[in-house]
Amino acid sequence: MKTGDTSIRVRDLTKRFGTFTAVDRICFDVKEGEIFGFLGANGAGKTTAMRILCGLSKPTSGEGTVAGCDIADAEQIKRRIGYMSQKFSLYENLKVWENIRLFAGIYGISAKETARRTDEMLERIGFAHGKNALVKSLPLGWKQKLAFSTAIFHHPKIVFLDEPTGGVDPVTRRQFWELICEASERGVTVFVTTHYMDEAEYCHRVSIMVDGRIEALDTPQNLRAKYQANSMDEVFRQLAGKAKRMENCKK
Repeated sequence: MKTGDTSIRVRDLTKRFGTFTAVDRICFDVKEGEIFGFLGANGAGKTTAMRILCGLSKPTSGEGTVAGCDIADAEQIKRRIGYMSQKFSLYENLKVWENIRLFAGIYGISAKETARRTDEMLERIGFAHGKNALVKSLPLGWKQKLAFSTAIFHHPKIVFLDEPTGGVDPVTRRQFWELICEASERGVTVFVTTHYMDEAEYCHRVSIMVDGRIEALDTPQNLRAKYQANSMDEVFRQLAGKAKRMENCKK
């Protein structure tokens, strides 16, 4: 992992919905180029916290910065990050290159630069031949790879991935993570949530939320050692088993 400046800084971040505290005074830093796994069972509060960091929700209290922007400055944050949700984010009735051009236009990239970056991107992921294909005709694995590549097309400092490999077969998931690792090597900070604990092993560090708080945060190797576990799945089960919230409570 490349070590660099702090990409994300969070101090005592809290989010309440009435009397319910979804995120309870969490603190952490994420370094430039780091792959940071943000884990937690349903209802743990991870989705709420991620929405705040992406500028999609305001905290009740606490402070933080994302890509050098205060978390209160949502519009600046949105311009500096990439985002890929668990729901497929490209337009299926458009061709591959049309989708790329659309997203490039949103970020103000010129037509000439868009054409150059498009060719480079498709060549890098081995899909130069599919430039004119309709997105709806593509296998799910290729759709996910294209969605990720489009999310970082504008060269953001940070990309947020919300369960990006849901429903994808193991081989394609591994290929997807190769793209994530390549982005990290180029200095992109990757903030990712996942329910696949084998994917947590690919992260440089992992945090695990339980009932709105960060119960553990360290490298996968150190977490396995601390909890005397053979895998991150075992670590997660030990910690998630402490949760007192109902599984279907509001995140």
